[in-house]
Amino acid sequence: MIKSDKTVLSLQAFQRMPYYLQYLKELYREGVRTISSPAVSAHFGFTEIQVRKDFAAVCSSRGVPRHGFDTKQLIDDIETLLGYQDTKAAVLVGTGILGNTLLQYRELADYGMQIVASFDVNRELIGRTLHGKPVLHASKIGDYCRRMKIQTGIIAVPKEQAQTVCDQLISGGILAIWNFAPVYLSVPDYILVKNENPAVSLALLSRHLQEGRRI
Repeated sequence: MIKSDKTVLSLQAFQRMPYYLQYLKELYREGVRTISSPAVSAHFGFTEIQVRKDFAAVCSSRGVPRHGFDTKQLIDDIETLLGYQDTKAAVLVGTGILGNTLLQYRELADYGMQIVASFDVNRELIGRTLHGKPVLHASKIGDYCRRMKIQTGIIAVPKEQAQTVCDQLISGGILAIWNFAPVYLSVPDYILVKNENPAVSLALLSRHLQEGRRI
């Protein structure tokens, strides 16, 4: 469960918020200043009751009957809930194909994250700047994170190196890890790890297809 200023959100409701936010921002850019729960429910295929409940849990003002919710207010309230209005510095470990993609992904800043430095062991890259970010030797991870008070680390290295990198990040004071390596990381209870493992998604898709054949 996730606590907001107004109520307690389920994890499922919390995970819907980034999708709401993206949709609301698109509408606001198109000039839509109020939005109704039926319109949102129709777009996503959710029930109106679910949408109203989600918005009521985060919106600082009530929706107006027959008019809906103030779009800008909803955007601000959801960004506050998700922490997007307080951009957090992060470091990236691994500047291969995936790491390069993340360094170029400018939308990360829209989601409250800014990569301030990257780390690698490739001597040809160390000391250079990639996409405006300095590339430092991996041995400096802990010292840099402590000195700069970084709390978020991104792991984009091969699975064989992931646990070592994870330990270095934690030694530097990291509290949250976004892990792209296909491996289970061993961390203390106070560390949050968000895994982006294609194997898990593929397993779920495969299982769904298997069950579908039995119908």
